[in-house]
Amino acid sequence: MLPISRFPVPELKDLPEDIREKIVAVQEKAGFVPNVFLTLAHRPDEFRAFFAYHDVLMLKKTGNLSKADREMIVTATSAKNQCLYCVVAHGAILRIYTKNALIADQVAVNHLKADITPREKAMLDFAIKVCLDSQSVGDSDYALLRSQGFDDEDIWDIAAITAFFGLSNRMANVISMRPNDEFFTMGRMPR
Repeated sequence: MLPISRFPVPELKDLPEDIREKIVAVQEKAGFVPNVFLTLAHRPDEFRAFFAYHDVLMLKKTGNLSKADREMIVTATSAKNQCLYCVVAHGAILRIYTKNALIADQVAVNHLKADITPREKAMLDFAIKVCLDSQSVGDSDYALLRSQGFDDEDIWDIAAITAFFGLSNRMANVISMRPNDEFFTMGRMPR
């Protein structure tokens, strides 16, 4: 079996207490420890900063983006960045939130052909533009998003999620972070 990272993965018992508690809490909720927690624990201060910003963006309770919208953004832009870990992990979460076994694969391969709403298409068009061509974002992009019901705070959120996961995608690729096998079946079969 291939390692989950090119870098050392610390033992749970050797981690600072706050990080160990966070990992155990995730394990209790998910039934396993997603490899991102183990691999990023290699650098505890960066682990804390990463998950603090992750949680602010992805667990936000205000605004017009649903949890599924957020995961859809991550899945689509991670595919553009060719990040296997994030496409698999966030695609699994997207399938669960949408209760749609096909949506993650459709969005990852080609959101333009996916069974999504015009609102979701506009959101992903913008996220992918931020991902690949952010210097060309302009007034027409804002106007299109506003016509689909997004406000300026939502637009900021779409951009921030895209940018944050750009960092995540690059680190996952550089360290060869492998997705957990558990992700591949999540949301595909009845639980």
